Amino acid sequence: MMRIFNGIAVVVPLVLIAASVSGSELVREFRGKDNSTTPEFTVEAPWILDWRLDGDYDQLIALDVVLVEAKTGRHVGQVLHTKRKGNGVRLFEKGGTYQLRISGSLARWTLKIKQLTLEEAEGYTAR
Repeated sequence: MMRIFNGIAVVVPLVLIAASVSGSELVREFRGKDNSTTPEFTVEAPWILDWRLDGDYDQLIALDVVLVEAKTGRHVGQVLHTKRKGNGVRLFEKGGTYQLRISGSLARWTLKIKQLTLEEAEGYTAR
């Protein structure tokens, strides 16, 4: 009987830890296959860009994403450049109102903007 109780005591904290790591709040999601500028979105620091890239060709695919201040149109910086299918996450430590300028070649892309807590950002690892 004690062995079962000890096993449950271990499983419950692991479930709680897993739930807190995936607790980010989805702010916006953008999908497409063409060049595009997203609508404005507002985030507070910290936040992440969770991206996924797919396509019908392995060699000819490309995706470039630039972060732009929505009110001024000022180029903040290139946040993604890839010529391979895949996915990843990019952490940002400054909030604001932004847009993304997306340039894709033979690509199907998904970009998710997620709000993080400070605790989640501390546990962040690039992928």
